[in-house]
Amino acid sequence: MRVTQAPKPTKLQSTPRRLPVLAAAVFALALSGCATKTTLGEKSTEVKETGATLDASKGAQTTTITQLQKFMWFFSPYRPDIQQGNFVSEEMLAQLKVGMTRDQVRFIFGSSLLEDPFHGNRWDYPFRMAKGNGELTTSRVIVFFGKDGRVERWEGGNLPTEKEYIARIAGPAPQSKSADK
Repeated sequence: MRVTQAPKPTKLQSTPRRLPVLAAAVFALALSGCATKTTLGEKSTEVKETGATLDASKGAQTTTITQLQKFMWFFSPYRPDIQQGNFVSEEMLAQLKVGMTRDQVRFIFGSSLLEDPFHGNRWDYPFRMAKGNGELTTSRVIVFFGKDGRVERWEGGNLPTEKEYIARIAGPAPQSKSADK
């Protein structure tokens, strides 16, 4: 009986074994990139909006959390309160009058956070406060100016007062003992 060694496969003979594995990997990568099946600018009916859009006509909107979320928040890491944008109170909005100049509006509300170069006669004052416990407050005030640079109209309303805003940040004011009697 004669024993001989099998010849070593050449590179051409070893590639057909790797080809199905390589093809399967490429196919899997191609499918993973096509998960949404949407084109640029279109929204799929399967995709749900998660973020709330700011609507000036609705005023200040607060999203609260459930009791379960409050309980589970105990196990999460510390999250600070984050305030972004310009806070506009009900008292500040009451000072705004038709015919005011841009400087007068800037004196009342502060500098506009958004000055759109395509809409030069419009100033946006968005506001967002995310509390560390998951509660979210959003509002938006939009001021429109005429061609002469004076206020024509504005959108926004149903805003919190300054006292409500401070209570939201620092908690409710402590009651004095004389007020209880």
